[in-house]
Amino acid sequence: MSPITARTAQAKRVRTSPTAAVTPSSSYGHVTFLGAGPGDPGLLTLRAVDALAQADVLIADPEAYEVVRAHVRAGTDAPLQATGADLAPGGAAAGTVDAADLVMRAARGGKRVVRAVAGDPGMDADATADMLALAAEGITFEVVPGIAHGVGVAAYAGVPLRDPEGGDVRFVDGPTADDRCWTEVGASDATVVVSTTLEAVAVTAGRLIAAGRKPDTPLSVTVAGTTTRQRTWTATLGTVERTLKSAKVLPSAEGDRPAIAVVGERSAPAQRDQLAWFESKPLFGWKVLVPRTKEQAASLSEQLRSYGAVPSEVPTIAVEPPRTPQQMDRAVKGLVTGRYEWIAFTSVNAVKAIREKFEEYGLDARAFAGIKVAAVGEQTARVLQEFGVRPDLVPSGEQSAAGLLEDWPPYDPVFDPIDRVFLPRADIATETLVAGLVELGWEVDDVTAYRTVRASPPPAETREAIKGGGFDAVLFTSSSTVRNLVGIAGKPHNVTVIACIGPATARTAEEHGLRVDVMAPEPSVLALAEALAQYGAARRAAAIDAGEVLKRPSEKRPQRRRRA
Repeated sequence: MSPITARTAQAKRVRTSPTAAVTPSSSYGHVTFLGAGPGDPGLLTLRAVDALAQADVLIADPEAYEVVRAHVRAGTDAPLQATGADLAPGGAAAGTVDAADLVMRAARGGKRVVRAVAGDPGMDADATADMLALAAEGITFEVVPGIAHGVGVAAYAGVPLRDPEGGDVRFVDGPTADDRCWTEVGASDATVVVSTTLEAVAVTAGRLIAAGRKPDTPLSVTVAGTTTRQRTWTATLGTVERTLKSAKVLPSAEGDRPAIAVVGERSAPAQRDQLAWFESKPLFGWKVLVPRTKEQAASLSEQLRSYGAVPSEVPTIAVEPPRTPQQMDRAVKGLVTGRYEWIAFTSVNAVKAIREKFEEYGLDARAFAGIKVAAVGEQTARVLQEFGVRPDLVPSGEQSAAGLLEDWPPYDPVFDPIDRVFLPRADIATETLVAGLVELGWEVDDVTAYRTVRASPPPAETREAIKGGGFDAVLFTSSSTVRNLVGIAGKPHNVTVIACIGPATARTAEEHGLRVDVMAPEPSVLALAEALAQYGAARRAAAIDAGEVLKRPSEKRPQRRRRA
């Protein structure tokens, strides 16, 4: 259920009968009630993403806002509903404003409004009341369903709600259920899905036992469902309180966390052992430090998430323009006037530097006409394609300067009218590619397109997590990322798994006193992430074979003793 109550707005609504004939006004806007699902942004429907992209105003519960915010177009007013205080359009504090009033006000003003709620709007009583109020005033609306918490969380926990034999499934809102409800579900043999809190699970179990359920009836409890913070405990109605206490989540500050409890023979722990697909991902819940900017780490972070990890991007290198831009200016002019046969991009930053220079001169992708374009790897090629340029050459094997040289054709005066290559690069780039191209007979204009400098230190909280073992793993994609991370944030804790992209990076890590646990089989960031996933899978298998409780690396760090 939505945490927002709309009693004030509901009092206003009764003045107009929802059954009265109303003619919609053309001056009114349109409202979309959107279900954000149980927490995983990947569960948003295509229709939901489309509605968010067209919205003038977004009104969202805090839980729903975290899910939908990535799909809101720039310029959308986004009042974020929060306990005690709300944010009005533009981010200014507006005191306590009822969500229903915000929706009505924006719709009357002719806006396209999206009202986002966690789960599914059809399971939200406040959303239903808001729809009746809009209908009474003649304001059009639509509903974009979302996955309900009970269904989505149970699926991610590997808890089936029905088996081939069928059977009833009952959904109960724990805080609002009355004695009659508990008596009915307790006397039935239906699978019961209860929306509750951790501290109320034991009370729920007691009510079901009192109503006729056997104490040995299987039960599962899941918190933070469908997110990488998900945790699930299996027990019975009679043992669940003891299970949660032994897990040290009761009594504790976690007691008021929302939870989904599934009760019934069809949710037996034996089935969950085989069906818990989400929590058994190789890096489930691992906090992985990626020493790159969000833009550079996009594909890598997405791959880590597919393995169940929680990536955290911390840039160790900042990119700045060259100190003397004249060389770059001459090279770009030469590109337009036909000075070059090839241009080779060895990084995403090189593409951005050329694109910015193009914009400065009023050029676009058409300036590459007649010039062959090479990209060092798939990620660089992808950024070029976004610019409107399809590379003629991408390494078929290793995605590196060496791989690019293996596929680069030698200069042939018969087929190549021009023998010159434009190579826009960083100021600290190695000479491997230049030397290789010269050996193949090409002339190379090696131009500094950008400078790389050490980034500013990350926030104190991040630095403490790095040094204190708060991260489960760190991915080092170059020797410079090792040196810069240690320089701006300190050396990672010895419980942290260190993964390196290749031998040179591993040597640099070891020189800084780090133990290298994982090395990519080839110098590719995607291969590095896969190697880390294989390492995590091996740890999981070893723990299961030994009958041990699986812990993330960060959970094995020594705990400081509390002072008496």
